[in-house]
Amino acid sequence: MDMLFTETSSVKITCRTCMHRCRLSPGQRGICLARKNEGGQIICDNYGMATSLALDPIEKKPLKMFRPGSLVLSVGSFGCNLKCPFCQNHEISMAGREEAEETTGAVYISPEALAGKALEYKPRGNIGVAFTYNEPMVGWEYVRDTAKLVKEAGMDNVLVTNGSASIEVLEEVLPFMDAMNIDLKGFREDYYRKLGGDLETVKEFIVRAARDCHVEVTTLIVPGENDSIEEMEEEADWIASIGAMAGRTGSRGIPLHISRFFPQYRVADREATDVGQIYRLAETAKKYLKNVFTGNC
Repeated sequence: MDMLFTETSSVKITCRTCMHRCRLSPGQRGICLARKNEGGQIICDNYGMATSLALDPIEKKPLKMFRPGSLVLSVGSFGCNLKCPFCQNHEISMAGREEAEETTGAVYISPEALAGKALEYKPRGNIGVAFTYNEPMVGWEYVRDTAKLVKEAGMDNVLVTNGSASIEVLEEVLPFMDAMNIDLKGFREDYYRKLGGDLETVKEFIVRAARDCHVEVTTLIVPGENDSIEEMEEEADWIASIGAMAGRTGSRGIPLHISRFFPQYRVADREATDVGQIYRLAETAKKYLKNVFTGNC
């Protein structure tokens, strides 16, 4: 069990994995449902607990400009530190350990076993492991331990994340990551608060990741929330500046995926995003970014 990023007090322990800084009493889980106070330590309660395992096209992550045409062994667990009402994987992202075991048949896969399975699938075109489906960074210890073994085996690691983790935690996994797709839910702090997140945390995460890793960004466009041309202008302009902030050139090459929302989970009564608006927002983003892709259209 990893004791990094834990602050102790006489009553509660603070988890420092993300912006929530949950102060947990003995036996209590954090907002993410994946971390808990056990025996006076913050532990990763979803360590190795796989709810999903599939050999996916890399484009499904989505990654358009990293190893195109390849496959990647994709693994998910349970838990998430955001509460998006439109989550397409809410069965696992909003679940705790007991629920995940009961409803998905979650099973333990050790880092060694997962790295071995990645190698087993290499003849079928597998390039490595993608940590995805739920929010991987709420179980960053497993991501780090597995990714290290995957790299030692000469294969690649992919992280699909909401970017709502501390820089200290990012630094633990970043040395082993080859590519990331990071959700940028929108570009307004009030919208992030509605989702239980913090915009500045995600921006800092993206900037740091882009310095040492291939990064692509995804924004899901939800009608009436983050679908204005003005907001996309601000977002695309900021993404174009990441290269300069990270000390790199070619910032216009950072890809942006603009995806269409479909009604589900707690917003099943809302209309899907107008396809025309997705294309208009993409044209807006292309004024700043070289690589803009539309999804779910």
